[in-house]
Amino acid sequence: MKQAAIFDMDGTLFQTDLILEQSLDDTFAHLRSLGAWEGETPIATYRNIMGVPLPKVWAALLPDHSEKIKELADSHFLKRLIDNIENGKGALYPNVKEVFLYLKEKGVAIFIASNGLPDYLTAIIRFYGLDEWVSETFSIQQIQSLDKSGLVKMILEKYAIQTAVVVGDRLSDIKAAKDNGLLAIGCRFDFAKDDELVQADWVIDNLLEIKSILT
Repeated sequence: MKQAAIFDMDGTLFQTDLILEQSLDDTFAHLRSLGAWEGETPIATYRNIMGVPLPKVWAALLPDHSEKIKELADSHFLKRLIDNIENGKGALYPNVKEVFLYLKEKGVAIFIASNGLPDYLTAIIRFYGLDEWVSETFSIQQIQSLDKSGLVKMILEKYAIQTAVVVGDRLSDIKAAKDNGLLAIGCRFDFAKDDELVQADWVIDNLLEIKSILT
């Protein structure tokens, strides 16, 4: 396999913001019902760290809570996210399937490298039928370091990929590209930050722009 495009999921292919707030609200409502949380749901804090692996999310949102409570929050949050996906409350960003079709026609293999958990990613792939185009989806849980650079390296080695681009909205995606000698396409979408995107080789406002970049 010679050429590939490696995509992030949240904030790049999938509009996570459509189900994020409700799922997080439900999770913290559950914690409140158990007497494990007081006050409002820390939505703003989560938005600031959106894109990091979930263990780091709970370390930031629940720094003074036990591992048992963090695991409980993790489980409930994942369940609510999947429920919302399967109930059609989420959405792909515009033109995802058009870009995927274009890449497949050009012989470019498509992979997903995400900080999301496997069951969550599977729910998105299944609901939107993305397995028609995506060769394989990789979760950060597959690598002990929880480092996206290592996850991208795993894809390159497994499939003997010679050239690739990494497409994502956050610094971890750009860094994963640079650490592996790849080109980075930054997406100026919902959770993106300009001070991070400046480090990408290209910055796009619509996934269709990938067609002209790869041409």
